[in-house]
Amino acid sequence: MIALLFATTLATAGDAPSPFVSAEILSERAPFRSAHASTIVETRDGLLAAWFGGTAEGNPDVGIWVSRRGEGGWEAPVEVANGRHADGTRHPCWNPVLFQPSKGPLLLFYKVGPSPSEWWALARTSTDAGRSWSEPVRLPDGILGPIRAKPVELAGGDVLAGSSTEHAGWVVHMERWTPGDLASAATWKKTGPLNDAKEFEAIQPTILVHSPTRLQALCRSRQKVVTELWSEDGGATWGRMAATALPNPSAGIDALRLRDGRFLLVYNPTTSGRDRLEVAVSADGKTWRRAVILEDSPGEYSYPAAIQARDGRVHVTYTWKRERIKHVVLDPAAIK
Repeated sequence: MIALLFATTLATAGDAPSPFVSAEILSERAPFRSAHASTIVETRDGLLAAWFGGTAEGNPDVGIWVSRRGEGGWEAPVEVANGRHADGTRHPCWNPVLFQPSKGPLLLFYKVGPSPSEWWALARTSTDAGRSWSEPVRLPDGILGPIRAKPVELAGGDVLAGSSTEHAGWVVHMERWTPGDLASAATWKKTGPLNDAKEFEAIQPTILVHSPTRLQALCRSRQKVVTELWSEDGGATWGRMAATALPNPSAGIDALRLRDGRFLLVYNPTTSGRDRLEVAVSADGKTWRRAVILEDSPGEYSYPAAIQARDGRVHVTYTWKRERIKHVVLDPAAIK
């Protein structure tokens, strides 16, 4: 029985409270062999998670699966998107991203294509908290939407997505969507490349909002470090990419700003391998302190997604041994 892996209470007298609230595997009996690249969102009716699943990453049978968390726990996953075409051909799906703007329907972005260097972006919307979905809409040519980590909503209502391409080296860029027709190029703006792949091969940025004008992007790289970029004008322009002190084994990361003003990062704190997954915290986005060990054992634990829910708790989902998605709930007040 692996459905409930961990349920904690306060530590014994004299010890600091544990940050762990609970941990569980989504879909112990799933209709797929492999799962990866999860995303999580809080809807008006509770939590919703999505990921891609099938026989193995990159195989044509890989689709996008979602699961709702009801009062009885996570419901059985449902496939909501696949790469099947009218002519009978099928391509794998990749990297779903769920996002709930302050206004409008719930968004599900995802990719379809034979590989990350050739994929294209689609989106679906839901007006009933993920119970049903619209038909897919293909994003305009050259727009990929949030490439893996959740976007952020800016003060004026625009949605800023960290994106990247892999067809000519690993290159980061930003995309800004003004809510409207997802398929219309008029609603999207895209920056140029934000890194030189000869210096840093970087992809999959996650965005931290320090103020309405000051933004930070943290990126996965092949240079064995997390890289960063800063914007002082609300994401319109960005400074030069630089290395942080955070190690990275070329694996996905996610970050968020907590309501207490601190910043939280979920990452693999190594230069190789994905068998250790941790949470780090920072007061300024520059100096990070390793705070919580989520996993430290043989296997792959990777591609985290993190949100802070309305009740203040932090929810993290991530790939568990490439077989399932794990969900961990943390109390940020106990993360020191």
